[in-house]
Amino acid sequence: MGNYYVALFARRAAGFLLVLFVLSLMIFILARVVPGDPARMALGPSATQEQVDQLRQSMGLDDPLFSQYMTYMGHAITGDLGRSIASGRAVSSDIATFLPATLELVLATIIFVFVVAVPLGVITARYRNSWIDNTGRFFSLIGVTIPSFLFAVIMQIIAADHFPSWPTLGRVDFSLGAPTGPTGLLLVDSLLAGRPEVFVSAAQHLVFPTLALAMGGIGQITRITRSAMIDHQRRDHVLTLKSFGVPDRVIVFRYLLKLSSIAPLTIMGLEFASLIGNAFVVEMVFSWGGFASYGLDAILQKDLNAVMAVVLVSGIFFIAANIVIDLIISILDPRLRFKEAR
Repeated sequence: MGNYYVALFARRAAGFLLVLFVLSLMIFILARVVPGDPARMALGPSATQEQVDQLRQSMGLDDPLFSQYMTYMGHAITGDLGRSIASGRAVSSDIATFLPATLELVLATIIFVFVVAVPLGVITARYRNSWIDNTGRFFSLIGVTIPSFLFAVIMQIIAADHFPSWPTLGRVDFSLGAPTGPTGLLLVDSLLAGRPEVFVSAAQHLVFPTLALAMGGIGQITRITRSAMIDHQRRDHVLTLKSFGVPDRVIVFRYLLKLSSIAPLTIMGLEFASLIGNAFVVEMVFSWGGFASYGLDAILQKDLNAVMAVVLVSGIFFIAANIVIDLIISILDPRLRFKEAR
């Protein structure tokens, strides 16, 4: 059994590393063929052409594309992601600064989506075609169709009208001072530092951004869970259990939910990875100052090293999420192990 999971991990990792290589090559080429001189954008319009040429030479922009790519990847493998022309700092330092903020927001969002959407999907499937089902489907449709940035604006309006004392900007109350901990996650670092007041403030700041970012995932996971539950209710083994008089709650929570969780887990893994790079609108509305906002600024300023780093980090999260989801699904559904063993 252990050898199976090791082999599965090795196969998935090899395939996804190839995808990451192709992704890095594509974004490297695209970032350099897009109009605009990154050296000129970094120095501004008042810089002389000589200064621009010197910066281009120091950045290696005059070298052939293949040579630039090999040089960059050679440094990236060792952890050197270059220097940001916008911030003037090492890109790896910027990533370490901004990534924990987005990671904390996304983790809170995924947990909230799971806690709300899966039970809601089970309930709507259990009471199919009733008013409960229709209400749940209506709200899930709203979550899927309305973009997250509109939810963010709505949350800001709700907070201003009904919760004026509730914090909606930033990650923590500035008067408290954020602890400098090993993880960069304020909820974790505040507990490690023994500062419950910071933990409470950070949790309060998380509420509205999490709600805004989670609405789309809640709608999608609810619909998928409901469909999977309804589909598995028609299976022969479920009908057999019902014919033997097994209580519905036992059938739902012991058999149906396990099989029906495969599709939602797959979507949630992809949702987690995509939110790492796509949460920039919500971050901007709530002044979150995270990794997604950093990536958007890098694209707008054509900060080549930062753009490459953002894409690579986002790709790594996609790879990690897919590998973890594949392992979880293989545990939940033994048929996959038998199928690959043949």
